[in-house]
Amino acid sequence: MRPKRLAKEAERVLANGANAIQLHTNVDGAPIDQDAFLPIYEIIEKSGKPILLHPIRTREMADYRNETKSKYEICSVIGWPFETGAALARLVFSGIMDRYPNLKVISHHLGGIIPYFEGRVAHSWDQLGARTSDEDYSLLLKKLKKRPFDYFKGFYGDTALAGARAPTICGISFFGVDHVLFASDCPFDKEKGRGYIRSTIEVIESLDHLSQADKQKICHKNAESMFGLKQR
Repeated sequence: MRPKRLAKEAERVLANGANAIQLHTNVDGAPIDQDAFLPIYEIIEKSGKPILLHPIRTREMADYRNETKSKYEICSVIGWPFETGAALARLVFSGIMDRYPNLKVISHHLGGIIPYFEGRVAHSWDQLGARTSDEDYSLLLKKLKKRPFDYFKGFYGDTALAGARAPTICGISFFGVDHVLFASDCPFDKEKGRGYIRSTIEVIESLDHLSQADKQKICHKNAESMFGLKQR
């Protein structure tokens, strides 16, 4: 892990026309809120381009403490949504989102577990420290410039949810139509991509509570704006 080289590479590709920088939710098992990574966030914020936050959780991250490996692909199927939520939380509570307030983060799978646990994210972190006895979090909430919940609402999410309708509605409700971008997770379905693309489009088209203008934002206009693409 060489953060200085990573920062230089981010700077190089952005200068050569990259529309975004993909980061994983951890780097070789290390959290992404380490001070060594701050130059990367500074470079990305200055570019105006977003971060594409993709979860990663390998079999070596066991499901239980007395085991050495994750089983039954739990690490990816349900571990990845947790990873996304954990990484977003680290960006918030480390102060990175205060330090780089114009940083845009697009979270894969519509924010992972965060939208579904909206109530816990809001009210439990309003009481940060109430369940912790070996660390003092009493000053952390005072240092943050906003309520923790508001930072999470400020993130973005993509619609890569394997064409599932209920979590798509949940995620759009949480982030709002201006913070949701179309994605399908192509080619990771039985049809090598066609199935997820088709089902995701069908879900969005089925959302009668959204206007046509809002659907266009999700399907392409938000991406055109964030990635600096020419509008159709």
